Amino acid sequence: MTLHLLGAPRPNRAPTVTERGEPGQRSARRPREPGRATPTSLRSAAVCDTLVSLTDHGVLFAKNSDREPNEAQVVRWYPALVHEPGSRVQCTWIDVPQVERTYATVLSQPWWMWGAEMGANEHGVVIGNEAVYTTEPYGEPALLGMDMLRLALERSTSAEQAAGVMVELLERYGQGGPCSYVREGFTYHNGFLIADRDGAIVLETAGRHWATERVTGRGRSISYGLTIAGFAERFADIERGRRVACDVRRERTAASAHTARTVTDMFAALRDHGEAGRIVWSPTDGCLAGPCAHAGGEVTSTQTTSSWVSDLADDGRHWVTATSAPCMSVFHPVELSQPVDLGAPTNRFDPTTRWWRHELLHRLALRDPDAALARFSTVRDGLEATWVAAPPSSAAAFAQSDEIERGWLDELRGTGPVDGRPAWLREMWRSYDTAAGIR
Repeated sequence: MTLHLLGAPRPNRAPTVTERGEPGQRSARRPREPGRATPTSLRSAAVCDTLVSLTDHGVLFAKNSDREPNEAQVVRWYPALVHEPGSRVQCTWIDVPQVERTYATVLSQPWWMWGAEMGANEHGVVIGNEAVYTTEPYGEPALLGMDMLRLALERSTSAEQAAGVMVELLERYGQGGPCSYVREGFTYHNGFLIADRDGAIVLETAGRHWATERVTGRGRSISYGLTIAGFAERFADIERGRRVACDVRRERTAASAHTARTVTDMFAALRDHGEAGRIVWSPTDGCLAGPCAHAGGEVTSTQTTSSWVSDLADDGRHWVTATSAPCMSVFHPVELSQPVDLGAPTNRFDPTTRWWRHELLHRLALRDPDAALARFSTVRDGLEATWVAAPPSSAAAFAQSDEIERGWLDELRGTGPVDGRPAWLREMWRSYDTAAGIR
């Protein structure tokens, strides 16, 4: 694969930090004022997986967003807007100048964040971001990678333009600030997979350094580590990458990217638990052998909190779980023209929200996941196959899955699954439940 730079270092100068442009202004949007974030231990790390498959029928995109177990993620729809000249937009930690027009988007967002983990716009551009750990310093609060993702979707009509928008934002404002609501010191740099109906581009960053690579061949994946030849060797934090097993995960997602032909293949790729083919717990990193992550490790404890698949052929269609654990979730068809109110979740249990209602099922099923998946996966797969063949409206899909999951939950409560998890894992999940107010 060939390295394509959307910008180049100035002549006779090393590609170090780009000169600072107009600084962003600190936002008062958050309930707390961030300090300078620095890398902390990897407990509750953000270790996502994103892949793209270039098939004979079009481009397929998929992402699992792995974050803290109680960090609810919600799918939200935003209309196209025209803005007043000179206006500014509040991002997560800073304000930046607004553009004249922003495009309609559908985004999957951590509940507290202005930006998004993944999303699509009205022009068929879709982006997913990854945490990457580098040897570059971690800066003062600036734009988060998730902010750059949303800004690019709001301002771009193609994958190439979106990559250019993010590079311009990175060079002008930098990236930095806490990437967690509850862990102020947790931060990282970012990689992105950007796709449209014509192909895909990988953009990777380290501080204000960046490199891009157009995807060629059958497919490509990124898994929370730098991957672009030359750039990775120069900037990757090898030890942190080893601790979150990014090479192991990327080997599996790359294989899926090279063989997937349909959206259901992408659903299966995101549900992969690794070589064992099932949830196997490790006291070090929970279940992190494949892209379907389940929290539970003393070193790394991360949970897949939302999943996304896009079929970018023709007019494009997007599929989201809007819930954690894709192995125990249903992918719903969504369109930009069909907004659905999924509630306003926080990091506290709220049964009025779709994400937290699913958590009751997810957390009970984790006591004996093999039995739960054996009981429900056939119905889940059949429902998705029906929807792929004849997609219902987004609202109808969410209503139907909500009813089905209530039935699954009642069935599990009736049988009272024996909790076969080791004591240390049961205690860890009890602590998550207590923090969220689940009794």
